[in-house]
Amino acid sequence: MSKTSRFPAVLAYLPVIGWLYVFLFERQNTSAVYHLKQSIGLFLFLIGSVIAWAVIAWVLAWIPLMAVISVALFAIVIAAWIFGFVALIMGLLNALRNRLVPLPGFGQWASRLPIR
Repeated sequence: MSKTSRFPAVLAYLPVIGWLYVFLFERQNTSAVYHLKQSIGLFLFLIGSVIAWAVIAWVLAWIPLMAVISVALFAIVIAAWIFGFVALIMGLLNALRNRLVPLPGFGQWASRLPIR
């Protein structure tokens, strides 16, 4: 891979703008598409953690005195976002080094996303 193929792979980690650029203009670049899948997987993981917490918090809010537990469960969401930030840094470093290494936790799943 050339040095010019690093730019789209790194750009793939920018939500929406980078995703559209890679999807529309760099579909032949396997490294960029791979990192696009990893980036979308990371985004879905982070959004999913917030949605899961919101659903659990909403259910617990209907039970007397359980709303406090839902607030405490928000620490899990914060931990997921810290993990996501570390995974983002790892993904950017992998893109800069032209490595196709899956991100920890959800990377194997993300590499199977149906994006070609």
